[in-house]
Order: sequence, then structure tokens, then C-alpha cells
Amino acid sequence: MRSLRDGLIFHVQAIKAGFTPPILTFNQLIHLYSKHRGIHEAQKLFDEMPERNVFSWNTIISAYIKSQNLTKARVLFDDAPRKDLVTYNSMLSGYVSADGYETHALELFYDMRTAQDVKIKIDEFTVTTILNLSAKLTKLSYGAQLHCFMVKTGNDKTGFAVSSLIDMYSKCGCFKEAFQVYKGGGGLVDLVSKNAMMAAFCKQGEMEMALELFWKEPELNDAVSWNTLISGYQQHGYLEESLKLFVMMGENEFRWNEHTFTTVLSACSTLKNLKAGKEVHGWVLKNGLSLNPFVSSGIVDVYCKCGKMKYAELMYLGSGRSNSFSVTSMIVGYSSQGNMVEARRLFDSLAEKNSVVWTALFSGYLKSQNCDAVFQLLSEFWDKEATIPDGLILMNVLGACALQATLDPGKQTHGYMLRVGIEMDEMLFSAMIDMYSKCGNIAYAEKIFQKVNVKDSVIYNVMMAGYAHHGHESKVFQLFEEMVQQGIKPDVVTFVALLSACRHCGLVELGEKYFNSMTEFYKMLPEIDHYACMIDLYGRANQLEKAVAFMKVIPIEHDAAIMGAFLNACRLNKNAELAREAEEKLLRIEGDNGARYVQLANIYAAEGNWAEMRRIRKEMRGKVKKFAGCSWVFVENEVNTFISGDRSHSKAEAIFATLDCLTRELHETGEAFL
Repeated sequence: MRSLRDGLIFHVQAIKAGFTPPILTFNQLIHLYSKHRGIHEAQKLFDEMPERNVFSWNTIISAYIKSQNLTKARVLFDDAPRKDLVTYNSMLSGYVSADGYETHALELFYDMRTAQDVKIKIDEFTVTTILNLSAKLTKLSYGAQLHCFMVKTGNDKTGFAVSSLIDMYSKCGCFKEAFQVYKGGGGLVDLVSKNAMMAAFCKQGEMEMALELFWKEPELNDAVSWNTLISGYQQHGYLEESLKLFVMMGENEFRWNEHTFTTVLSACSTLKNLKAGKEVHGWVLKNGLSLNPFVSSGIVDVYCKCGKMKYAELMYLGSGRSNSFSVTSMIVGYSSQGNMVEARRLFDSLAEKNSVVWTALFSGYLKSQNCDAVFQLLSEFWDKEATIPDGLILMNVLGACALQATLDPGKQTHGYMLRVGIEMDEMLFSAMIDMYSKCGNIAYAEKIFQKVNVKDSVIYNVMMAGYAHHGHESKVFQLFEEMVQQGIKPDVVTFVALLSACRHCGLVELGEKYFNSMTEFYKMLPEIDHYACMIDLYGRANQLEKAVAFMKVIPIEHDAAIMGAFLNACRLNKNAELAREAEEKLLRIEGDNGARYVQLANIYAAEGNWAEMRRIRKEMRGKVKKFAGCSWVFVENEVNTFISGDRSHSKAEAIFATLDCLTRELHETGEAFL
């Protein structure tokens, strides 16, 4: 009886004829029904058996294990009048394969060793199953004891046993022991053991050793060998190498599968390599794997990361909207593009939301500078989720507090993190320091900085930027020296903070020293912000001639930031002639920015050239929209916004009445001193 149809026909005919099949046939029918998800029919047939043997019990127990009903399987296991090694191994394998039954597996293995009424000899399958459990639990003590037992009983020589030992030691973090097992395998090491050792090398990050083993006896390699190596290179950041191996795998006539495509699509996504992503997409279509949920979500993710949302939408719609992985990628993609309406629509469509989609939405709102939405989303998270928000979510909340300079929500978030005992890492420390600094409380920022035991360049940069922003230039320089003494290499952000401090103090020589050290000592290429800082430094120090000379040697195209800094230098030095030369170029770059027109008008006004000032004002009319001045304050758990000339606030009358009182008091106080 090879098919379900054959089994059903035979069963019906036996019932009609009143024929009772032999035990062997009963067992075959039970196996056939359970194989085709007919567990209830299999159980009914088992109950109707006039006589059962150990194979009958093993078949029905195995059926329930495969249907993941371990409770019923255990009831049948306990009821079985006679058990053999297969009975025990089936139940043991079921427990090890499922989550949450690890203790049951250990107790059953103990029963096998101590059972007095039955003679059960533990075989290779038993010990390798428990080795897999040891690897799952990362319990080295269990695995080491089993290894000793295997050596004593001679169960450590087969390739299957060797590969299980390698896997166990690798997952328990004992790389040397895993390698010793592999070397001790002698000539019995087969493909399974080789692949297990390659996986151990990759897990340890020893990619050269993995590659050397891969090319040793290459005729043994299979698709698993290739996928293991490709995945290892991708996971450890060798993305270009993983793509090259992918091509080589095809050239060596090995068939790519869903594991191969998922790995290389992840590499394309990280690299934001649209060309490679499209090529892999083509191969996916040729191999007929476009409907695989993991592969299709990988393709969607590539297009999202490369900013091609139209391609991503087409792939998402074509692969089926029920794919939660693709939905997650789409939410992340829309959020990164600032399309928060679509991101929110997809977010609301998910019945269950994981931390990735929550973080994507928080990040998207912050990137769009919609801080109110960040705070509202945090309230929604606390209402709907029973879990504690992870570090990335809290970083976005702190970023919103820093952006709006709202200290109270920032302190509340800090207090919450202390209450629930969230472990602080470098990123959270940096976000916390940045928040307190931008909210005007540099003392708190300094206290948190001092509490950090292991500081990286990001934490130093944030603290230095805070000191520069608050006018503590000497502390910026001290912190830089401390950073260098600690052996931490500064980066481009470090030098922005240093040059900002120099320009605020007018320290031209020190600024030039830091700028030159970027290229000469640290071998860094200056960026736009560094050039703009230097021009501003020269302008504030009344050394416009140096700013002009510096402009001529800047190797990159002058953008709005550089030209804006140069115009500000012209304004400080009251040189309208140079400003006029730069005017045309600046307005060509940013002709729709009202702030640039105002900047130019102020330069001419400072010189007393009212005709030029009126000309600039006239050009501005009809071309650009100048946004009204705006300020805000966080009071009573909400941000209150005030626009110049606007009286639409709900408490406008009370606010302006208080303002009038304060104004009168100031006048009265001033008159008293006259």
C-alpha cells in the first residue's frame, strides 16, 4: 500500500468482507493514515486492533510525535506494555526537537539508563540525540559526559557521531575541542563531519580555516558545504566574498536553493547593491522560488534598502500580502523613505507586531521630525505590548526629546529605564548624553558620561559636541586628549566637534592644527562640515583673506553649506564685494531657501547699501516662501507651539495677559534705576 488511495480501498474492502487484517497490515494502515494527517483515523484503527505488538505502539506514538502532540504521545508511551529502543528513541527525539520539553528529555534519558525491568541498550542515535539537546541548552557538562560515555561504548567513531560532537562543542563555545574531535576522526570523517566543522569555523569567525577545509577534498562538497561557506562570509561582513562564492557555486554546477538566495539577498541588502539584487532576483525567478516567503521577503528588503519602493511594492503584491516578513520589510522601507502614511497603514494591518516593525515606525517618525507622533506611539506601545521596549525604541524616544529639547519626557524615559533595569549599552549611553546636552542640562550629560566604564568614539564625540554647544571649549580639547591617550581613534565627527570649539573661541592656529592632522596624521578626507567650520573660523577671527585662500583649495564642489559659511564670513567682515561674487552661485544652489536671501540682505544692510538690500528683498518676493518664526515649550505633558503673530493657542488670552504683567514689571524696575 504505497498511496492513501490504495490503503483506503483495502480498508473498505476488508470491512465489507468482515476480514480482520493481520497486525502487520494494521501497522501499515496506521502509518499511512498518520502520514497523510489522518491522526484521528489512525487512533481509531489502533483502538480497534484485536492484538498489538511493539511495532503497533511505536507507530502510533511516532504519529503523535510528528503531529506535535507530545502529551498524547507520552500517555501512549506510558501505556505501552512493552517498549524497545525505538520506542524510547522516538519519544526522546520528540522531546529534544520541541521547545519547552528539555527537562522531559533529560528525565527520559535517565529512565533509559536506570530502568531495571527492561534491557535497553543505548545506541548511537540515543547519544547523538542527547548531544543535540546539550548543544541546544549550551550545557557543556552534559555534552562532555556523553562524549566520555561514547568513547567507552565505542559510539564515537561514525561520521554521524563525530559531526554531532563537533556541533555540540561549537555551540557550547569550545572551538578547540570541536577541532580536536574533527582531527581525531581519522579516515572516518565524512561529508557530514566536514560540513559540521566548516560550520564551527564560520561560527568562530575563522573564515580562512573554513575556506581551507572547503577546498580540501572538494569532490566531497555538496550544496550544504557551499551554503555554509557563503553564509559564514555574509554573517561576518565579507559581503563581496559571499557574492563571489554564490557565482562560483553556480559555475560548479551546484543548484542554488532557498538558503542560498536568502543569504545572498541579505548581502545585497546590506551593500545596497541594486544591480546585484536585480540579478539575484532574476535567478530566483528562473529557479521557481519567488513564492518562497523567506526569499520573496529578501527581495522586497533589497529594493526597500536601495530606495526602489515601486519595485518593492510590486514584489510585495506579487508574493502575497500574508507574508509577514515582506510586510516588515515594507514598513522599514516606507519609514526610511519618510512615507509614514503607508508605513502606518501596513503597521496597523499586522495582527502581531514584533520589535522590528515597532522600531521602524519610531525611527521613521523621528527621521520625519514628527516628535509628537513618537511620543504618541510610545503610549500606544505601552498600552498594547506586555514587553519592555528594547534599546532601539528608547533611543528613538530620546532622540525625539533631544530634537524638541523637551527635558521632562527625557528624564521620564531615563527614570523608566532605571526602574525596569534596562541594561545600558554604548548606544543608549550616547543617546542619553545627547538628550541631556541638547535639552540644556550639560551637568547631567557629564554625570552619565563619567559613569560609562567602557567608552567608544561615539560616546566621546557626543560629549565633545555637547561641551562645544554649551561653550565649554577647553573641556572639548581635554576630552580629545583623553580619548587619544585611551587609544581610541578619532573619526570625522570628532573633528567637527573640535573645529566647532575652535571657531567659537577664535583659535585659528589650533583649528588649523586639528584640520591638518586629519589628513596628515589620521589619513582622513575632510568633509563639507569640516570645510564650513574652517571658513567660519576664519570669518569670526576677522581673517577673511585666509577664508578666500581656503575656498580656492577646497577639492570638492562648493555646496550651500560652504557658500553659506563664506557669506557669513563676508557679513562679519562687512565685505559686500566678495559677498556679491558669491551671491549668484549660492542662489543658484539654494534659490528657494528664504534664509539665504535674508542672509544676503543683512550683509548689504550692515554695509549701509540699502539699494542692494531692497533688490534682494524684491527678488525674494514671489520666489520663496519665508516661514514664520516659531518657538515651543513643553508644559503639562505636551508641546506648546508659538508662531510669530499668531494668537490661536487655546490659552492665548491668559498667556498674553501674563506677558503684559511681566512687561509692566520690567518697565517699572527699569524706571526705578533711572
